[in-house]
Amino acid sequence: MKYRPLGNTGMNVSEISFGTWAIGGSWGQTDEKESLRSLDKAMDEGVNFFDTADVYGDGRSERLLSQATKGKEERIHIATKFCRAGDIHDRATYSEDRVRQWCEGSLKRLNRETIDLYQIHCPPLEILKEGSVFEVLDKLKSEGKIRSYGVSVESVEEGLFCLNQPGVQALQIIFNLLRQKPLAQLLPKAKQSEVGLLVRLPLASGLLTGKFTEESQFEAEDHRNFNRDGQQFNVGETFAGLPFAKGVSLSRELAWIAEDRQSMSRAALRWILDQPEISCVIPGFKNVQQVEDNLAAQAVSSFTESELERLSSFYVEHVHEHIRGSY
Repeated sequence: MKYRPLGNTGMNVSEISFGTWAIGGSWGQTDEKESLRSLDKAMDEGVNFFDTADVYGDGRSERLLSQATKGKEERIHIATKFCRAGDIHDRATYSEDRVRQWCEGSLKRLNRETIDLYQIHCPPLEILKEGSVFEVLDKLKSEGKIRSYGVSVESVEEGLFCLNQPGVQALQIIFNLLRQKPLAQLLPKAKQSEVGLLVRLPLASGLLTGKFTEESQFEAEDHRNFNRDGQQFNVGETFAGLPFAKGVSLSRELAWIAEDRQSMSRAALRWILDQPEISCVIPGFKNVQQVEDNLAAQAVSSFTESELERLSSFYVEHVHEHIRGSY
């Protein structure tokens, strides 16, 4: 396993780490025993960083991480998030009392004294601009409740704004072959600011596995069913904001990336890892096989200059115009 600095937090994290939204819920049925086996497998392979949130399965993901990392707290870093258990547009959600409540709840479920990275969970830009939530986070940091803090953002605009906030040490962004906009400004400015970058949805909700057809169906409790057009939250969180059928068609045109790289998913992760500004990629998982497959991306070959130009042109000419939601 290779490790990279998480900005200026002082933490070095596995370049392939994992998100736990899928084992918490909203990605179809889950098996807690298999989730725990998967977490153990990841840690056995050197993964030392996991991302979660208080709302993933109403705390289920945090509790699973507590169980899996018991006795390993010093070497396994956990990032969690807050605010979406309340009204994200209400300023009261970001008051000191409420944020402290969210924080204490996560600490209890994680069975930890300190949260390594505490992230605001996709708040509206107007909340970020109002700014008082950063003062609350500074206070929690001074008290030792959190080690560092960051923001999970929906758009490049939000990310660029956060880079100008002195206490922000990490950004979590949507970034993949079907969502390349952060390349132009956000990645270089984050590096200049020494802010860590966590990449969520690296496989565009599974589109970049190449396994879907236009007829693919998803379980009722899977967000790829109930949020396909942004019915419950930002549409950019589902299939990277692409209409499903269009996303399937576009992913089919990218099938060539698997040549000499074993699979589309491994190739897609490799493309992200080849961006030096990225601290880590955090794909989701529901079983041991998915953990193993994602980790195998480290071993596949990087893209050539001509391949990178082909991917860039494809995005500009065929993908960008179809993306919906904050971007």
